Amino acid sequence: MSRYSWLAGKSIVIGETAARAAVRNAISSAPHATESETDMETILIILLILLVGWASWHIREKRNKGGACCGEHEKTVKRVPAADRDRSHYRLKRTLTIGGMTCENCARRVENALNAVPGVWAKVDIAEKRAVVLLKEEIEDTTLQKAVSSAGYTVLDIRDHGNRS
Repeated sequence: MSRYSWLAGKSIVIGETAARAAVRNAISSAPHATESETDMETILIILLILLVGWASWHIREKRNKGGACCGEHEKTVKRVPAADRDRSHYRLKRTLTIGGMTCENCARRVENALNAVPGVWAKVDIAEKRAVVLLKEEIEDTTLQKAVSSAGYTVLDIRDHGNRS
């Protein structure tokens, strides 16, 4: 009699966790299960658990570090809001089409660069590859282009919507 068939009714085998022992007992009591089949099934279960654990860790790390586009090991860029967030203070509006953005980190970099310009409140839409820029007063297009360029991206087009009504 093998030690596994003798211990099949026990809940814990010395040196094993309760869960592994339960799995081993269930597999051992299955009809026609040999000791080598039981060991192979146990190994497969353990490998599956390790694979799921690694995948969960990897997904969590990617989420915490900002994804793959801007570097695997780069933290998520924090959004820096405009200093003045009262919309009634902004009378002008422009829409900038931005080139080179591929992820949320890219969008936050552009938004932060534009919001660093005095009198500007920007909101970037990564899906549309556009930045909607509210202005307190008239600002040269080159000032906005330099801000975007300093973040590493390119302004492809600027549309002036004039006064916000």
